[in-house]
Amino acid sequence: MLSKIHYAKPSITEKEVRYATDAAANGWAEHCFDYLKKFSQALKDYLKVPYVFPTSSCTGALHLAMVALDIGPGDEVIAPDITWVASVAPVTYVGATPVLVDVLPDTWCIDPKAIERAITPKTKAIIAVHLYGNLCEMDEIRAIAKKHKLFLIEDAAEALGSVYKGEMAGSMGDISTFSFHGTKTVTTGEGGALIVHAKDVYDKLVVLESHGRSPTATKQFWAAKVGYKYKMPNVAAAMGVAQMERVNELVARKRDIFNTYKRKLGDIKGLSFNPENPGTFNSYWMTTVIFGPELEFNLDVVLKLFAAENIDARVFFYPLSIMPPFAHLPRKDNKVSASLYERGLNLPSYHDLTEADIDRVCGVVRKYLKK
Repeated sequence: MLSKIHYAKPSITEKEVRYATDAAANGWAEHCFDYLKKFSQALKDYLKVPYVFPTSSCTGALHLAMVALDIGPGDEVIAPDITWVASVAPVTYVGATPVLVDVLPDTWCIDPKAIERAITPKTKAIIAVHLYGNLCEMDEIRAIAKKHKLFLIEDAAEALGSVYKGEMAGSMGDISTFSFHGTKTVTTGEGGALIVHAKDVYDKLVVLESHGRSPTATKQFWAAKVGYKYKMPNVAAAMGVAQMERVNELVARKRDIFNTYKRKLGDIKGLSFNPENPGTFNSYWMTTVIFGPELEFNLDVVLKLFAAENIDARVFFYPLSIMPPFAHLPRKDNKVSASLYERGLNLPSYHDLTEADIDRVCGVVRKYLKK
């Protein structure tokens, strides 16, 4: 039987095992936050940002962001229609209303013009999601946010290592978030991070992320308000420290994989790949292909061909607006989002792929297109 090719899995070396073992054996009592502090500092240094809160998930980080920015009932938050549901679910946690708008046909990220059209007196924030490592048009989006006095939440869950005009993905929002899920370029198993620039927001989050306890409180276990507990475990952070020591290697490998795919499939007319627009550097978390209208494309048939070769393939994200939790929202005419999910496919992109593995994947794509 052919060996399994997964669509994603982490790169784990002896270093990650050693650090995690040390945290499990020794990271208790006064040492219970040692790796958490090291991981936070590693992210600060890499992103060149002042404040980082490692969290148990990116979803939790986004929830904290909503609360810290006082987003709640009666507020609207503009977000892309094409993204993973976790980008938008936290808007509903605080009782606010998501407004799902279309994405650009080249980057597959939120369309600044669609943002402008969706702004109302109720709009309080914009969520800009860097999809699959691709970068949003941040200059335009920041200008819109500034013009209309809106908060900008940057969801960089899939874009660690991507760079926009000299700025690291995850360093450009009022609040930014990351995911360190097991599928991501850098992983802690499960986990995320909240990136903050403003001191007043940081001070607020220090209390919110610790069950409402102030660090200056004189009473032990005294909660000044209802808070939350999304802190990353120290053992998970230990893995993160090891991964951040390898971050440049991990990002470079993702780019190698993308470039290999593009070299082997780039001659197919009508097949488009993740873009790397002028002034940007794409970390290519997930190599993604879009089958143009001139190419026949039937997702079910393609997935069956991959399964027959013992290869995992991943569907392009569905528009959130067609999912039951968001069916009650006013429907936008998001034509690009509707076309992308019907013709997109994520190819296996994990670090340990061999060239022979990539050849097998490319062979399935070519086999399908010959049918």
